[in-house]
Amino acid sequence: MAAPTGRAGFSRGMSEPVDPMSGPALGARYVGRFAPSPTGPLHAGSLVAALASWLDARAHGGRWLVRIEDVDRPRSVPGAAETILRQLADCGLVPDEPPVRQSHRDARYAAALERLVAKGWAYPCGCSRRELAEAARRRGIAVERHAELVYPGTCRTGLRGRPMRAMRVLAAGSIEDPKVPLVIDWTDRRLGLQRQDVTSAVGDFVVQRADGCWAYQLAVVVDDADQGITHVVRGEDLADNTPRQIHLQRLLGLPRPSYLHTPLVRAADGSKLSKQTGAQPLDTRRPLAALKQAGTALALQADANRLADWLAAATTRWRERWPEGATAGIDASHAGEDGPRPLASSGGFHPWRGIA
Repeated sequence: MAAPTGRAGFSRGMSEPVDPMSGPALGARYVGRFAPSPTGPLHAGSLVAALASWLDARAHGGRWLVRIEDVDRPRSVPGAAETILRQLADCGLVPDEPPVRQSHRDARYAAALERLVAKGWAYPCGCSRRELAEAARRRGIAVERHAELVYPGTCRTGLRGRPMRAMRVLAAGSIEDPKVPLVIDWTDRRLGLQRQDVTSAVGDFVVQRADGCWAYQLAVVVDDADQGITHVVRGEDLADNTPRQIHLQRLLGLPRPSYLHTPLVRAADGSKLSKQTGAQPLDTRRPLAALKQAGTALALQADANRLADWLAAATTRWRERWPEGATAGIDASHAGEDGPRPLASSGGFHPWRGIA
């Protein structure tokens, strides 16, 4: 299927031959993005992610896009996308192109799924969450509420007369021998070398849900490729999604962006600050104060009394800390001596120690 070519940023598509193992090519034009879900207004934590992605783009002379990730239609709140865009604009964070909505891109996700099915990498699943939880308990695995369940591969060999509920992608290192584990190594610009055994940590994962909605993993991979995203800067809570996205990039022949996962803003009880934990909507009546607070979370020392001046100073500080291609704490000549670290929340291997 040919890639759509009707607007800037959407000329690259899944039909292009690329090296799926590579990151952005040297000299490639930087394109970054902020991709909020419209489940409510921005809060202090989401402003940190937005600011970091904007600063990284501006520090490296690139473009910054906003994508509204409303693929989860039941959770999307009417008017929330417009509120988010207004909050960003109040803080001087204005995208270089009109925002794109995932809810308008079903055909692209369907085309990607078709390719995965044709290659034998995607299959229908008839398992409910309750059945997966019961299977886990039978294997002696504790099941936490809302926790992600490792899929045991129940429907790999067929539905056996059960109705299809979802579509899953095989998390295996080989299509010829699905018993080969899928182990993904990658380098985060902040967290350093990472490793995840996707087979044991996640199992075969959903790309289309039982309610027909497209799963985040597939949508974000297709969107990043179509928009030509070269650098992804987002919150650390999404770091463990990266190996699944790299797997899909390889299967679909798509380029791999560079990744940088920022520290999380935490609530008083130590949990991630989020809408679910009662985070208050971002008050942008005093945008400079909000930006300074976000800058503190990123350990940026920028001093100015005007919004534009503060953003300019913060961009300079970011460029000094994160020159293009730099990885925190990694000496490339010795990076392989100890091997990559298992994927986990950062403990002490980053410049923002104590803030996350």
